[in-house]
Formats: sequence, C-alpha cells, structure tokens
Amino acid sequence: MLPFFTNPYPDELLYSAIARYHFYSGNLDCKDTLEELFDSRSVIPSVEIGSHFTNLVEKLGPQYSVEDLLTNHTIYSYYASFLSKQRQLEILEDVKNNGQALYTRLGIVAGGICRKEGLYYCALCAKTDSEKYGEPYIHREHQLQGISYCAHHEVPLREYPVTGGSRMQYIRFELRHMNLSDLYEVDPYEEIAIQLAKQAYKLLQIPLHSLTKIEISSMYKALLRKKNLITAANRVRQQDLYQMIKIGLSEELLTSYESDFNEEDEYNWVKVLTRNSTRHVHPLRHLLMLLYLKQDVGDLIVDNGPFGKGPYPCLNKAAGHYKKLSISSVEVTNDSKSKTPIGTFRCTCGFVYARKGPDSTVEDQYRIGRVKAFGPVWSRRLKELMGTGMSIRSIAKELGVDSKTVKKYAENPSRKSFSTVKSDRLETYRNDVSEIIRAQPQLTRTEIRNGLYKQYMYLYRYDKEWLMANLPIQRKHTEPNRLVDWNARDQEYVQRIKALHQQLLTIEKPVRITNSLIGKRLGITANLQRNLAKLPNTKALLDVITETVQSFQIRRCCKVIDRILEEDDVIKLWKVQRLAAVKSHHFHEIKDVLSKYIQQSQDVKRDEQQSI
Repeated sequence: MLPFFTNPYPDELLYSAIARYHFYSGNLDCKDTLEELFDSRSVIPSVEIGSHFTNLVEKLGPQYSVEDLLTNHTIYSYYASFLSKQRQLEILEDVKNNGQALYTRLGIVAGGICRKEGLYYCALCAKTDSEKYGEPYIHREHQLQGISYCAHHEVPLREYPVTGGSRMQYIRFELRHMNLSDLYEVDPYEEIAIQLAKQAYKLLQIPLHSLTKIEISSMYKALLRKKNLITAANRVRQQDLYQMIKIGLSEELLTSYESDFNEEDEYNWVKVLTRNSTRHVHPLRHLLMLLYLKQDVGDLIVDNGPFGKGPYPCLNKAAGHYKKLSISSVEVTNDSKSKTPIGTFRCTCGFVYARKGPDSTVEDQYRIGRVKAFGPVWSRRLKELMGTGMSIRSIAKELGVDSKTVKKYAENPSRKSFSTVKSDRLETYRNDVSEIIRAQPQLTRTEIRNGLYKQYMYLYRYDKEWLMANLPIQRKHTEPNRLVDWNARDQEYVQRIKALHQQLLTIEKPVRITNSLIGKRLGITANLQRNLAKLPNTKALLDVITETVQSFQIRRCCKVIDRILEEDDVIKLWKVQRLAAVKSHHFHEIKDVLSKYIQQSQDVKRDEQQSI
C-alpha cells in the first residue's frame, strides 16, 4: 500500500489524480510512477478510462474500489447506459485487468465522432478550483467527445497546451499555462452545445450499470409513442422520424456534429438507435435524439406499451371485482383512420370493453370507450334488478350504462347475453351462405363474400372454422398469358431512367443513385430485380450511372467545391469535408481525387476570366 496518494477531487479524471501524484512524489521518470501504482512499467497512461484497476486499488487501500473509480473518475458513465448488460460486465473485467479490448467494446475505435485529441478545460472552473483546492485539475466532463462547453459555467472549453508527444507521460494542469480571459468567439450553436453539455454531465451522474441498452431502447419507444411514431405492431415509423429529426434539429446542426444520416442506409444511426441492433451508437447521437424528443436524461421512462403494464381493471359494475385489477393482458390493434392504438380488455366475467390510447394518466385506465360485450354476470344482475321494481334510470345508474341500453336488453331477452346474440345470428347467417352455395355452385369465394358481405364477415369473425369448411374450394390464381415486348420495355426504361438521372443530379441535397432508388422512384423495382437480364440496355445504363458509396462521396464533395467557387471563396479541404459530411477515414481515401478536381476547376475558371 502506498504511503500517500493525491485523492481525486470531485469529478476529477483518475488520469489527472495520477498526474498530480507523479508531480508531488518527485518521480522524474513516468515509468517509476507506473510501477508504484500498477506494479508494471509498461502500462499506457489513458486519459479517458484506463486499466489494471485491480492492482491500483490494492495499492491505494480499502477506501477505494474498482467500481468507485470507474464510476466517478473516468468517462465510462458517458457510454455505460447505452451498452448491453453483457458488454458492461466485459468492460468491467477489461478495466480490472489489462484493458486490451476496452475501447473496442465501447465503440470508441470504430464509432468515434467529434474526437478530441488534446486535454480541455473551462477557464472559470480552473479559477474556482485554484481558489478552493490550490490547483486546477482535469474535469472528466470536459473531455467527452462532442462536448465543447462547460455544463456549469456555460462557456466554451479551451485546449490545454501540451508539450512533448510521448504516450508514457501524465499531464498535470498548471494555471500559468491556461488562458483565463473572458473573450470567446461567437458560436451559432451555443444554446444547443450548452444543452448537450448539461445532458452529458447528467449521464455521468447515473449510478453504475443502473441502465442498459434494452431499457434505453424501451424508453425511446415510450417517447416516440407520444409523438405517434410507433405503430400498433410496435414498430417505428422510420421515414416520419427522419423528416421530423431533420426539421427539429436542422441538417446543418447534424452535419456540424458529424451526425447527418442517409435515409436509405440500412445502418444509419437513427435506424440502429431505434432498433434492437447489436451495433453501437455514440452517446452524443443519443443526446441529439433526446434533444429532438425534448427529454431530460434524468427523467427517462420505460415503455410498457400504449396502455401501460398490466394487470388492468375490470369495469363491469355488476361484478364483485369492479375496478379490481383482474385482466392480465390487453389486445392492441390500430384504428384504420387515425392510426391510434385501440386496446381491447376481456375479463373472465365476460365483460369486454375497448378504448383508444395511448393512456396518458393513471385515470385513463378506468375509462371505457365502447363496451363490446356485457357477459353473463352483467345479464344476471340486470335480470335481478328488473325483478325489484326499480326504475329504468336507477338500474342504468347501478349498472353504469345508458337507460336505452337497459331497455334494449330487458325488452329483448335474446340480447341479454352476447353469446345468445351470437348464436342466433350464426344459425341465420350459416343458412344464408349455405343457400347461395346450393343455388349458385359456380360462385367463387370472393363473389360469395361480395354478395353476402354482412353474413360473410360475421361468420369470418365468430365461426371461421365452419365458414372455411363450407365455402367452395379456393381456386388457384394463374397469371394471364401475356406476351411482353421486352425490347420496347427496355427502350422505355432507358428513356425514363435517363430523365430521372438528370433530375437526381440537380437536386439540392444529393442522394446516392442506386438500382433500388431508381426502381422505387419509377415504380419498376420488380422488373429490375427479376427481369434485368431481359433488359440489356437498361442494365448497361444502370452499370454506368449507379454509384458506390465512395463515388457518391466524391460527387457530394465536388458539388460543395463548385458552390465555393461560385461564391469566390477560398477552397479548403477541411471545409469541404465538413460541408459534405464525410467521415475522416473516408475523406482521406478521396482527398487526392478532390485535389485534382479543385485544380482543374480553378484552371477552367481562370481561363474563362482571362477570355472575358
């Protein structure tokens, strides 16, 4: 156990505490400090998280634990809530040991955005720390990818000047190297950046592993359901969501945070985030989604469906269990017009009721939209009350129905029970269907349904087995024997595709030209998928005009370059990359092509100006 250690300050990175220990211990060689803390001279200092925590905790003493250091003095909590339970456990083992797969499991290696290469600080935090503790230190919330403001003082972060490039070093903040002025550049996204910083800080305060990816996914479903972006089948209306995000956040903002997305990409971050995908989505993009949904990180809720989690109350006033939670499940369907969810609740007493959702308050679960069946318990109680001599209005109040309902069921005994009504109709409708089949045996199932629509639909709903057994044998559908002039169709498709191609090249926001896109736009997807071999000219044209991901990126960048030239502005490759929203590793692959295009475009423009 060490004789002393520089105990971490509130929200201080463990890296910073070790840097202060290295300074106060008087060690000249960083490897000496590593050996004292980790029993190893080959541990690589890590700003974000680190490894070999088991050895470190043994050195620091019983007042420290691996979980405490990981939760309160690393940036791990920024990522933890969006990981699966299995991945969380794996990372905990990585941190305890050599951490070999740590950053790969977190997704930082493959999915990093808005990366920070250096160390960052808030000038006001540095002043406050110096007054309170006698020295500034590295706050973990200031090192988060994508966060450029201090969540507490709402001012931009500044990069700390670092000398030397060795990986085997610990940087300690010193006030004399910091810019503490109160002059900052104007930021058009300042308000958004501050909101993101505050939400990111709240992520860091969430107890370790109290949330997992499954619960976060459920929370998104609850939030999207409130915006009517979830179908009755519990699927996300992706296209509607895309448009609403781009309107709510603006494409410029998404681009500035390296979070623009291609709607046709099967693995764009919005689709991955809202599906049960094993892929990782960067925490900043989760914060952008929550920003669009106007949801505070501290108030996330779990989705239990449009009618909440059961059991549900029986609302049969004639039953002894009235308002008690006796219904275990709900059947959810979609309203054909409004697309809102409709819940049907069936109790064992025979009472069946439905209402539109979603429920927004606890009181909503005691609301009836429509009674579908009263059941035998209700019918018996009605009969009992009718024998007491009570007035119709009093009986209606006792049973929780309208006076007309009491009259209807009291005067017509056949309606006292839903099952009786059903039985009477079944017999009549069976006879109707049997009679039309006997009289006109040549009729098809569709013709019988059209002729006896009411009877057919009732039997289909309540006695499908009898209906299917007695209808004529279903005839197999055969394709009409048509002769297709594939040459003519080939020429037609070529002309239509050429016209569409010109339109796609001129639209303001470029889209990648693919077989799928052309097929959808022209309504010829089936032939492009199944009969392309019969359309040789169409196939040859598609081979020429369709784009790979890289060629599409080049076209996007060239479009940006042309716009900059028109504005007589200076062309800088970093600016082209940002405006075209191309990731750095992809941009590196096309940089040479773009440089040649810029040179050629500038030469052409210069020649035109000289000729004038």
